[in-house]
Amino acid sequence: MGKPRVFIDGEAGTTGLQIRSRLEGRTDLELVSIDPALRKDQNERRRLINSADVVVLCLPDEASKEAVGMLENDTTRVLDASTAYRVAEGWTYGFPEMTPSQKDEIRNARFVSNPGCYSTGMIALVRPLVDAGILPANAALSVQGFSGYSGGGRQLVDAMENRGGTHPLAGKFKSYALGLAHKHVPEMKKYGALQTAPLFTPSVGAWRQGMLVQIPLHLSTLPEGTTGEKIHAALANHYAGQRFIEVMPFEHGKPAEPQLDPQDLNDTNRLQVFVFENASLGHVLLVARLDNLGKGASGAAAQNLDVMLGLEGDHDYSVPSDLV
Repeated sequence: MGKPRVFIDGEAGTTGLQIRSRLEGRTDLELVSIDPALRKDQNERRRLINSADVVVLCLPDEASKEAVGMLENDTTRVLDASTAYRVAEGWTYGFPEMTPSQKDEIRNARFVSNPGCYSTGMIALVRPLVDAGILPANAALSVQGFSGYSGGGRQLVDAMENRGGTHPLAGKFKSYALGLAHKHVPEMKKYGALQTAPLFTPSVGAWRQGMLVQIPLHLSTLPEGTTGEKIHAALANHYAGQRFIEVMPFEHGKPAEPQLDPQDLNDTNRLQVFVFENASLGHVLLVARLDNLGKGASGAAAQNLDVMLGLEGDHDYSVPSDLV
């Protein structure tokens, strides 16, 4: 049996380039590329899609749907990095650490949707607490996200790095999606196991990559006896033994780390979970820190690919040091 063939459809985009950089040099799989001169040749794309063991789609939503429509066999598996299928029936959500059974579901799935970056942080904080009965499923949550500009894709990256266009932020920071209908909200609700859609307010800053996702909680709205320490213990128990998600020491009173830099995990596939508490006010703050291009996109895709193929080994899915 030969090496699994992997075709990255859309490898010239931000996510595709990052996935390829995390997989290049691997000897246990074969990366297949389309001839640049044939990139817009639909027949060649169709041929490569159907010749692959797994096709990784790094495309806009409609283009991803078009690519899935090119499947002519029942063996090629699909890992989609767009928003197109994240809450679709028949697709498995690609967050291996979400529940104890999720990795097995990904391993056995033909169609896997890679999570959104903000969603990864939010679900990492919320789902274990809902499953543990600490956070009610009908909780009305507010979620704040702060991301580097690479989350906006190639066009925003090029503009921010002076490759054409004007400075799109008109300053160093901006809030957006003020219609309160960001595309990640449906997956936050579904995979956060919530009955009510969270109120999500994202922002983008003038740093390239790295993000924080924050959820404030009032202990008075949670089951009686809930404390920051119990919340922290539930998260630590859920992620015990996980390679890529680390629950940081419980922070109550004066935090050992009084401020968080969203860029600290850049170029890795890691995610850190923080719990801060002010017991006198009954306030708790949950924070997830991750690289929006790593565990929030391409690192997660490389990890999901290996879960699908049974090739996890000891790969860390970081960007090679010579490319950082």
